[in-house]
Amino acid sequence: MLADFITSKSRIQLLNVFLTYPYDMFHVRELVRRTGDEINAVRRELAFLEKRGVLSREPRANRVYYSINKNYTFYYDLLRIGAKMTGLGSEVIKNRVKLGKIKYAMLSGRFIRQLKKDPEEVDFLIVGTVVLPEIALLVRNEEARLSVEINYTVMSEEEFDFRKKRNDPFIKGILAGSRVMLLGDEENML
Repeated sequence: MLADFITSKSRIQLLNVFLTYPYDMFHVRELVRRTGDEINAVRRELAFLEKRGVLSREPRANRVYYSINKNYTFYYDLLRIGAKMTGLGSEVIKNRVKLGKIKYAMLSGRFIRQLKKDPEEVDFLIVGTVVLPEIALLVRNEEARLSVEINYTVMSEEEFDFRKKRNDPFIKGILAGSRVMLLGDEENML
């Protein structure tokens, strides 16, 4: 995960918070609570990330708030990485053996960007022979963590291939949107 590339635990914890909640702003003390880190370590990493352009700083009254910089060159790349290293994406990757024989697992781009969506849109698609109770548990845990409902679909490879060949509007809609592949090859999926 990020620890493979970033040696600072404090920086990893801060990035986890900002990538999980990309549209929120955080005060230093809130970040200390969320990361469980020392205030000086948090301040040092915030200064580092702000200097590199990853974070934006906004003074309000006598407080300073930080948020992830949407204009950062690698903002969308960070979101994609964040989708795989935190929350549901991380749990699917970590527990893939327990979940069954998964051919494809993906999160929609709108879900990871936390954009408003149509209630019929799918946030999470899994194709393969899957242990449904295990998937349901992961989804429920993520729903509780984020306080949002996750619309997910599980289907067999045969059903997915059949519906794709028939140009099923549901599958077409999923494949037309942006996505983050957790497992499987995106080129083969299309």
